Amino acid sequence: MTDSIAKWLETLELGRYAEAFIDNEIGVRDLPFITEGDLVELGLPIGPRRRVMNAIAELGDASASPPVEPLAASGTTEAERRQLTVMFVDLVGSTALSGRLDPEDMRALLQRYQTAVADVIAANDGYLANWLGDGVVAYFGWPNAGEDQALQAVRAGLEAVAAVGRLGLSEGSAEMLAARVGIATGQVVVGDLEDGGAGPQGMVSGETPNLAARLQGVATPGGVVICRTTRALVRTAFDLDFLGAQTLKGFNAPVEAWSVRAEHKAEGRFEAPDGQSTVFTGRTHEVGLLLDRWSQAQSGEGQVVLISGEPGIGKSRIVRTFRDRIKGERYRRVLYQCSPHHVNSALYPAMRPRQSSTGSKRSCGKQPRTSPKRHR
Repeated sequence: MTDSIAKWLETLELGRYAEAFIDNEIGVRDLPFITEGDLVELGLPIGPRRRVMNAIAELGDASASPPVEPLAASGTTEAERRQLTVMFVDLVGSTALSGRLDPEDMRALLQRYQTAVADVIAANDGYLANWLGDGVVAYFGWPNAGEDQALQAVRAGLEAVAAVGRLGLSEGSAEMLAARVGIATGQVVVGDLEDGGAGPQGMVSGETPNLAARLQGVATPGGVVICRTTRALVRTAFDLDFLGAQTLKGFNAPVEAWSVRAEHKAEGRFEAPDGQSTVFTGRTHEVGLLLDRWSQAQSGEGQVVLISGEPGIGKSRIVRTFRDRIKGERYRRVLYQCSPHHVNSALYPAMRPRQSSTGSKRSCGKQPRTSPKRHR
């Protein structure tokens, strides 16, 4: 977010004040609420204050939404084929609300709704692609691909409906808002609409965005509905209810859909998506070394073993195989795993709520080396 506010100030030729905004934890999403008094406290002279206030007013006139972080200018406008997870969020009953509320009150309501959804999308590494009135379209897996983009999208969907459900119709109102979410995963072509970057960035062609929008219509208020492909990618991480084959407008054949009830904690980030793994081969020396250290620890000689190596070489699988070999023996397990989505959250693994299965579970990281080593 610090890069976003700095880029925004640069467009006003006021980049020299970025540090003041960052030090006061002011991000792009906070701009609609900034007053001239706030700018005085930040140390901006009259001229820059006028420029910032005018720019904020123009943002407000352009739409009822907070400003969306633009893509970094990469100079690349070529479209590319990619598997993408698309999330479509809709505010329930917005048409009726427009008829009940004063236009200014409705605008304030939409701002709070859109800000809440935008924050959730950003926190889950999504790209906010477009505002469609009270609808929000987000991409997961573009512009940056991710190994668990479908999981991030479904998690964002649950968090989005929860965040909107905490918003009142107005300040102090007991009447709460509700949103519903549709999520679809599939092959798309994504890129700028026009060569040279003159058109919208991140335009997607393919049926995936349409499917996400139609699935949103199937969801109940506060619900998240996903397609078959998304379900295949996240089924071990979430509790799902099969909704059957749905007849959706624009689709020739019925489409199977699942409702997401809640996220449940899997054994770890590296478990196979279908809950099964291939046969473990090799690494006999490493597993044998672990079993030897385990025997020494059982006899009263405490041991610490570090397994390190490049990503993807099977460190987690070695540990899992070792655990399988000592199944039935008494021990207490504490598991920490790092997350690429929480690199800026200090001590994130330690702050996560405790869980237990055959012991305790948390999340932590790994150091790059190659084989088990004994540390005294």
